[in-house]
Amino acid sequence: MSALLESVDEAQALEQLHALGCTDGLPVVIPTVARVTRMVLASGLDADLLLGEMGPMMGSATVQKVAVAAVMAGALPDYMPVIIAAVKAVIAPQFDLTEMQATTHCTAPLIIVNGPARFDCGPVASGFGALGPGHRANASIGRALRLAMMNIGGARPGSSDMALLGHPGKFTYCLAEDEEHSPFPPMHVGLGYASSDSVVTVIGAEAPHSVLFSCDADDPQEAENFLAQLAVGIANMATNNAILTGGAAVVVLNPEHAEVFARAGLTREAVRQRLWTLTHLPIAQLRQYGGAFADRFAGREGDYRAFNQPEDILILVAGGSGLYSMVMPSWCAGAHHNSAVSMAIDNNQFCEIPSVSVSEQ
Repeated sequence: MSALLESVDEAQALEQLHALGCTDGLPVVIPTVARVTRMVLASGLDADLLLGEMGPMMGSATVQKVAVAAVMAGALPDYMPVIIAAVKAVIAPQFDLTEMQATTHCTAPLIIVNGPARFDCGPVASGFGALGPGHRANASIGRALRLAMMNIGGARPGSSDMALLGHPGKFTYCLAEDEEHSPFPPMHVGLGYASSDSVVTVIGAEAPHSVLFSCDADDPQEAENFLAQLAVGIANMATNNAILTGGAAVVVLNPEHAEVFARAGLTREAVRQRLWTLTHLPIAQLRQYGGAFADRFAGREGDYRAFNQPEDILILVAGGSGLYSMVMPSWCAGAHHNSAVSMAIDNNQFCEIPSVSVSEQ
């Protein structure tokens, strides 16, 4: 059960939460008993149901504590199934949450939503500015996970969260795939789910890196040129992907750029395979720029692989059409090398509750 704090009014309560280090530095919605109770009710789950433990402090992530984070983040009750699934994804052993929370790297959990939950639990934006301001579901779902990682997982900047600088995605980092404007099957289908399933995929990622490409349908090398640009983005010699290797990366294609591959007759799997090949890099280059990280290839020449397998490169379609797509290199460390984790969203337990006025909260 969460501890109860008392305050004379919400203004003082907010200052108290700031003073206790319970916020992300921005104002939060005060998690009153009534608000948290409504959020728990919407989840359809018992308040004391344990979802797992969150590192590095190994706090117990109960439904009630996650509901507290959701309220503070400004989430609507409709978002709870996605938030619950995201929490379950990061506490899965293969996500290496404890190590990720404590690393000096800037990694932050990127939440990707697929399936009907994009609309049932949102809408979660997938078009113009999906990773920017103005989208309540995206902003509050990602923020709820961060507040849970801070207040349940105990990650505090400079003490247990040792990111040297961080990046703005550590406030919130969430978008949906634009399945309707993609030439590929939805990303979660490629991960083994049915198209009718709702799925959250979470991966620890750097901030988005812009990839500029001007399409030219008359150029027979259009697709190959674009692949080369994307490969530089996900595994250039300034990235952990190129230096540490063995991790994962995310490629977010805008719809116009996705059509480049459709015109070339390339499937998502073919694009991923080619990117994997293009990120086989010269060992000599690693020796030049990677210092001691190249010692593991002592006595070898030729190329090494930035990614162990093509499946480590996640590809989805989102954003507005135009010149820019985005890539997100990753951290690549931890026992599971910064694996992406997917979790089905359980809408069956969700309980729709009536709205209330401010005076009733």
